[in-house]
Amino acid sequence: MKKLLLVTASLIALGAAAPAVAADLAARPYTKAPPMVAAVYDWTGFYIGANGGWGSSRNSWDSVAPNILVGPEGSHDATGGTVGGQVGYRWQAGTWVFGLEAQGNWADFSGSNTSLVFPGFRNHTNVDAFGLFTGQVGYAVNNVLLYVKGGAAVTSNSYRINTVGGALAGVTGDDTRWGGTIGAGLEYAFAPNWSVGVEYNHLFMQDRTYTFTAPGGGFFSAERVRQDVDLVTARLNYKFGGPVIAKY
Repeated sequence: MKKLLLVTASLIALGAAAPAVAADLAARPYTKAPPMVAAVYDWTGFYIGANGGWGSSRNSWDSVAPNILVGPEGSHDATGGTVGGQVGYRWQAGTWVFGLEAQGNWADFSGSNTSLVFPGFRNHTNVDAFGLFTGQVGYAVNNVLLYVKGGAAVTSNSYRINTVGGALAGVTGDDTRWGGTIGAGLEYAFAPNWSVGVEYNHLFMQDRTYTFTAPGGGFFSAERVRQDVDLVTARLNYKFGGPVIAKY
């Protein structure tokens, strides 16, 4: 009986002492959760890519001296497909992105119209290549880039005059003409080094006068041709270097 009373008294004493012992223990230190880390895409670096799409060249022909009859002969759109490539470099400062790019494309833009001055003939234009050398200014929202561009443009063209029946009447040498271009684009980076985009460009190629000769030789006519070009292309780029930046 004495042993039972002693055990009971001991348990009561331990229960009474437990709160005091717990109070004497040091408080568990608080550890702050680590901050969230957001991945920010870096557009800086060299890139190379391919593009393809559609183009339309607006060509206005005028008959000029020494032709006997002079005046506007009308206009036509030379339309078709294009495919090519581009290479460039971009550097990013904050949310602003600056760049330089060179682009070269094969094209097949073809069209014609019946001359208003010489109704028995059709004037034909073909654009078979073009190049763009531009600077860019863009605004980046992480891996989405909006940009405008501008610079120099060059087109490779061929012209001919056919009879309305289709026979060749006048030819001139292939033409390479320089002008200017402005454009805008949207690009989306779907992987650390890969991006896709869409771009529009307008080319101002102004005008030039050509002398056409008959197939057998000799003067046929003199024509002044004014040209503008509109381009819509889809693009795929691979960027070298420039890893994703972790932003706290």
